[in-house]
Amino acid sequence: MTHVESVPPRLGQTCDWPRWVPDEVLGQLRDAGITAPWTHQVATAEAAYAGKHVVVATGTASGKSLGYLLPAFATLSIAQAASPHRRTASLLYLSPTKALAHDQLRAVSSYTVPGLRATTLDGDSERSERDWARDHATYVLSNPDMLHRSVLPNHQRWARFLGCLQYVVVDECHHYRGVFGAHVAGVLRRLRRVCAQYGAHPIFICASATVAEPAVSGERLTGLPMVEVVEDGSPRGGIAFGLWEPPLTAMHGENGAPVRRSATAEVADLLSDLVVSGVRTVAFVRSRRGAESVAMTARENLAEVDPTLIDQVSAYRAGYLPEERRRLEGMLQSGELTGVAATNALELGIDIAGLDAVLLSGWPGTRASLWQQAGRAGRAGGDAVALLIARDDPLDTYLVRHPRAIFGRPVEATVFNPENPYVLGPQLCAAAQEVPLTEDDFEIFGSTTSQVIAQLVLQGALRERPHGWFWTRRERAVDAIDIRSAGGKTVQIVEDQTGRLLGTVDGGSAHSSVHEGAVYVHAGESYLVRSLDLEEHAAVVEPASPDYTTFARDTTEISILATEETCSWGTAELSRGWVQVKSQVISYQRKLIATGDVLDEQPLDLPERTLRTKAVWWTMPDTAVADLGLSDVPGAAHAAEHASIGLLPLFATCDRWDIGGVSTARHADTGCLTVFVYDGHPGGAGFAEHGYAAAREWLTATREAIAHCECTDGCPSCVQSPKCGNQNNPLDKSGAVALLSALLSSEA
Repeated sequence: MTHVESVPPRLGQTCDWPRWVPDEVLGQLRDAGITAPWTHQVATAEAAYAGKHVVVATGTASGKSLGYLLPAFATLSIAQAASPHRRTASLLYLSPTKALAHDQLRAVSSYTVPGLRATTLDGDSERSERDWARDHATYVLSNPDMLHRSVLPNHQRWARFLGCLQYVVVDECHHYRGVFGAHVAGVLRRLRRVCAQYGAHPIFICASATVAEPAVSGERLTGLPMVEVVEDGSPRGGIAFGLWEPPLTAMHGENGAPVRRSATAEVADLLSDLVVSGVRTVAFVRSRRGAESVAMTARENLAEVDPTLIDQVSAYRAGYLPEERRRLEGMLQSGELTGVAATNALELGIDIAGLDAVLLSGWPGTRASLWQQAGRAGRAGGDAVALLIARDDPLDTYLVRHPRAIFGRPVEATVFNPENPYVLGPQLCAAAQEVPLTEDDFEIFGSTTSQVIAQLVLQGALRERPHGWFWTRRERAVDAIDIRSAGGKTVQIVEDQTGRLLGTVDGGSAHSSVHEGAVYVHAGESYLVRSLDLEEHAAVVEPASPDYTTFARDTTEISILATEETCSWGTAELSRGWVQVKSQVISYQRKLIATGDVLDEQPLDLPERTLRTKAVWWTMPDTAVADLGLSDVPGAAHAAEHASIGLLPLFATCDRWDIGGVSTARHADTGCLTVFVYDGHPGGAGFAEHGYAAAREWLTATREAIAHCECTDGCPSCVQSPKCGNQNNPLDKSGAVALLSALLSSEA
């Protein structure tokens, strides 16, 4: 245990109900046990009912939903009274997951508000359910993917619903970041312009338990000015939040580096101890397979202590049948189930009360997710325990040794760029197919719209006419857009024996995720990839349960296309701009799941790929490098590159797999030592720009992560990377510290 932070309890603050809420709605709420609203609920409701777009960012389990349900229920009730036989008001609720939408449906359906006819609309909806939603529902709960693929391309059929749309709720809005966030921003702008065609201008209500600069994030997502509500009026129990670092083991990894005990093994033991003590606990694990492994190991541990405790532990993840998830939720709430190992399927607002403790297997990616998951304990108002167990990587190691980086800072800003041309282009094509584009749309889609449209005209995707720009092709534009990727054709994952389509991956990431020999996980089941056919855009897999996982290794070359901004740090320079990255996946490693030991490395023969993206880089002249007297300059730069990639997610809401890096003692374009970190998506996702803006904090944290690691020559906790194409060689840990110290002293 490296640190314990005590988060004090907080008393609740209530206020009067808004005067405009109809009596029949108030009666329903009081019957549900809600005698008085919290202050932030009323502030949200008042802003929305007054016609202002609003974002509410208050804590987990603070009752944000009532803030948007009040104006929704009031509007539906009044509309029903005025027009009993016609639908004159409707609402659209969007969430990142189907599970959350269904959970919200259960909550909404417990009320009998006049005019309320609620249903979900997602990929699991039958044709009859979709028809009913379109023709009769007044409250549709869906997700951005469904809005993109089903509603907007067929907006004529949805005209009556869209024409009376009063409110759009965007729940858990902090999840829309990176390329996905940029695509969702495009989808919401398309929704606005289609609604306007039918005379509707809905009010947008964004909600998140954890988002920095809520108004800025909401405006970037919707393109609309936002009022923010951040003062949380709900009560909260105290939390004791501990940081836990697994010990180094006697095992050795690549190049003889020491290896820590895995976070999943530590979590399984801690979960077992808590269950034995009767502490109701949820353990968050990043992968579905990891959740199953933690639950299985905990059950094995319990069998040795008391076999009657085995059935008090279970896994919980996406991929389970809805009725199975509901059963587990009920068992957890009733106390029949004491411990659960879960993916983030339990993170997003599903109402689980009465938990005592939360275990987090590794840094969840953002402070936003950290507090979202930690908030699952103590939801009944009681005190709780949360424990972050570090994984064997630079970011986790840094955080458990620098608690102020977690507890002394606000949550991250949501990073995404709606004007990324690789995202905006396909979105404009889809918008033109729905309703021809005009100059009025420049304000909706942003300052780069005219340039992107001009490029689309040159490519033949759009045709300019006196009244605007039209989609030129016969196929649907939306069929070419996967809003969870940067565009491009996707690769289908097909099960060999049955021919069943399991899912898709973005064509750009297929080389590293579904190469021949890769372990592919879908719906909690493991598969081995038999072949990857790049011409047919298909990967063939077969069911398997290997005790190892796979990591692709690649080689990378980078060239500078355009420098957008530069600042001097003494004799060194920090820059950002456009780069071209040529990379090739050349091999993959197999690592044991239980220990992290490397089994072997297998070669691959895949073509080279070219990526045009954004990067941040720093340079140091030969004279400054020579003054340091380094014995291994390439190794020092390489180690600094690896660690800086590992630490950037602390400052930009990304994963280390969303970014890449290149380092060299002398780069052809700069003529000196250069370290690049680039966005792994065409056009960039905003991560490099964020790194440039936070460069001093970011690189200071990088230096400290390396310097404070207890290993001697470098390990996965500081300078080794699981995706390095050079077998983590050369690496010079002490040289990286010296290099970064010199860089930062120059900047000061």
